Amino acid sequence: MPYEQLELSTPSPVLSWANHELGHEEVKMAKNVASLPFVFKHVALMPDVHLGKGALVGSVVATKDAIIPAAVGVDIGCGMAAIETPFKAEQLEGKLKKIRLDLEAAIPVGFNDNKEIEKSVHNWQEWNEFKQLHPGVQDQLGKAMRQLGSLGGGNHFIEVCLDTEGKVWLMLHSGSRGIGNIMAQCHISTAKDLAKMTNTYLPDPDLAYFVAQSPKFHAYWHDLQWAQNYARFNRDVMMARFKKIVEKHLAGGKLTKSLLEVNCHHNYAEKEVHFGEDVYVTRKGAVRARTEDYGIIPGSMGAKSFIVKGKGNTESYCSCSHGAGRLMSRNKAKLQFTLDDLIEQTQGVECRKDEGVIDEIPSAYKSIDQVMQNQADLVEVVATLKQVVCIKG
Repeated sequence: MPYEQLELSTPSPVLSWANHELGHEEVKMAKNVASLPFVFKHVALMPDVHLGKGALVGSVVATKDAIIPAAVGVDIGCGMAAIETPFKAEQLEGKLKKIRLDLEAAIPVGFNDNKEIEKSVHNWQEWNEFKQLHPGVQDQLGKAMRQLGSLGGGNHFIEVCLDTEGKVWLMLHSGSRGIGNIMAQCHISTAKDLAKMTNTYLPDPDLAYFVAQSPKFHAYWHDLQWAQNYARFNRDVMMARFKKIVEKHLAGGKLTKSLLEVNCHHNYAEKEVHFGEDVYVTRKGAVRARTEDYGIIPGSMGAKSFIVKGKGNTESYCSCSHGAGRLMSRNKAKLQFTLDDLIEQTQGVECRKDEGVIDEIPSAYKSIDQVMQNQADLVEVVATLKQVVCIKG
């Protein structure tokens, strides 16, 4: 669908691809961001937009002279990775549970981390920059090394999927783990302290920002890029283990060549050129979708997911949604649904079926089909996937 412009009396317009009528709190959050003096041109809301902290999840904000740490979020570099393999559906028969158990043994989930640090993690070049990161994370080196190659919790997941042609895909969702979270909170706290010291008016304290070219801005930008690189490499490390396990079960240990590989952030910021000007683009729950970009838009556990290619829509700052988006809070989902509901909605999927993942039940999320309809002008679908194995964080 084409976007609609929200009727707001703000210095910058808000263009929305949302698949629902925004609630009062969502409108207020969009209005707060669009009221900031340094926002460039307009704010773009993706089809899966929903409440966040400071800025809406599913919002794209371009700025000229400042950056808002909370508009990136605390899971810096959170994103997706996927690999198209040459394997076929029939090769998975009778092996799904074994693959799931091997994956759970090889990739730590939730609060768990790796007992041993593998060679590729030890040799990661970005550790050379660690001493230049925020003082608040200097005691996190050992933990950061052990967590590289771990999934985390919440809505992070690992999935074996099939496309409509019966080809096997490997897909996972994760970010910058504990160090990204602590780093983000340190900088958000600094930005809030600065706003208080300078008596800067903010429509929401969580929209505290750093002015471009200031020392605090440079410190945040440096750490932001480091955490984004950590998150991307974290997905690479997990995907390498994932691939080995699937190859062991489907190809007897022989290495195979993947047909397509995608690794994309959806909580991050980058310098980009839009409408002929250099700007800082913050995507909080949004994927870059230039004409040459491949992206991943997952549904919930039990729903379809999509591999997409961008259409380079300038009004969205060349962006698209990052998923279906939550329809209800985790607490509401736990109150509304039962274990029987979860079992019914995840039929045909090899996954946990216990009360610990009821908050991730498919009905707690918006319709991924509706989300995709609302962004037909942002992306084209390359492959439609359905999971057969799902491991939640």
